[in-house]
Amino acid sequence: MPSKRTAVNERPLTKLFRDFFESEKAGGMILIACTVASLLIANSGFGPSYTGFWSTSFGSHTLEQWINDGLMTIFFLLIGLELEREIYKGELSNPRDALLPVFAAAGGMIVPAAIFLFFNFGTGTQSGAGIPMATDIAFALGILSLLGRRVPASLKIFLAALAVIDDLGAILVIAIFYTGNLDWTSLWISLGIFVILLVLNRAKVRHLVPYLLGGVAMWYFMLHSGVHATITGVLLAFAIPFGNGNEKSTSYILQHFLHRPVAFFILPVFALANTAIAIDSGSVDALTSKYGLGVALGLVIGKPVGIFCIAFLAVALKLCKLPGDLNWKQVIAVGFLGGIGFTMSIFITLLAFNDATVIRNVKFVILLSSLAAGIIGYLSLRLTLPRHEHISQ
Repeated sequence: MPSKRTAVNERPLTKLFRDFFESEKAGGMILIACTVASLLIANSGFGPSYTGFWSTSFGSHTLEQWINDGLMTIFFLLIGLELEREIYKGELSNPRDALLPVFAAAGGMIVPAAIFLFFNFGTGTQSGAGIPMATDIAFALGILSLLGRRVPASLKIFLAALAVIDDLGAILVIAIFYTGNLDWTSLWISLGIFVILLVLNRAKVRHLVPYLLGGVAMWYFMLHSGVHATITGVLLAFAIPFGNGNEKSTSYILQHFLHRPVAFFILPVFALANTAIAIDSGSVDALTSKYGLGVALGLVIGKPVGIFCIAFLAVALKLCKLPGDLNWKQVIAVGFLGGIGFTMSIFITLLAFNDATVIRNVKFVILLSSLAAGIIGYLSLRLTLPRHEHISQ
């Protein structure tokens, strides 16, 4: 039985966040299974046919590109809706609480990038500095969920907010540093549609259809602007009416609907398409290359060090506060989960490099590094979390 003190100090989760977390729990396990299956198939006799399937062209894009630019936009829409809810009504509605994951995410982006540049500055691979900056929210929450009810609500919120802010930061990095020929006309049209959706929101238009149609149009022009199209999902989330946040609000209805499709279809398909990696001696040798060391040390060491140090400094300077049911050992452990780069790390790899061999090798390093960070994070949390179960209401 949990103690009375635990029940009092436990910070309640919103129902939608509990649903989100539970879907990530199952979805995270499916992601792991899909990743393993994809690697096995890619390195079997079916490998060439399997990798060729994801390269099949449909219109102007390959199947893999449609998944990365299209389906993943829906994933970021769900993330944006959850972040919006936490900002307006949940754990992040208190600025002092919201600032902690913001500072932690900043540290988790700056330090890994610095480590990568330490090894690669001035070389042909320095453009990969953004690769170890991101956190994969599905894998990270999936691993955290393996610890069940021992995990306090504030730790779930901290990791979810950290991962979302981290990925949004990565998207901004993509928009600023990995944009090729920017089509300003398409970009301004996309942003203009976003403004129209905000006007509809202010006019109290609650029907979902105009927002979804506008979101598709916004995505189309963003895709052709040179800016990564997935940012559309986040923008659309904040344009959709939140209202009072109850079960009849437009935001709540869409968020509730998206949970299972994202967890059980979109993310597993993404894993299958992006981990079709044929491993050879070159892939293993890449671990000791400059770019391999930059990615591996950035994710496994840079992430937890950056997250802990900047968060600790921010609390010491009284810019924010550490939740009462957390301690710094748990923050360090969660920092290792932040080193699970996967989704956005692979995104940035595809943008940072043109050499197919380098891309394949970096994907391999990302997978191994994310696995190592996940295992260390899981074991660290098992040691630092209390043995009793928490109560989430």
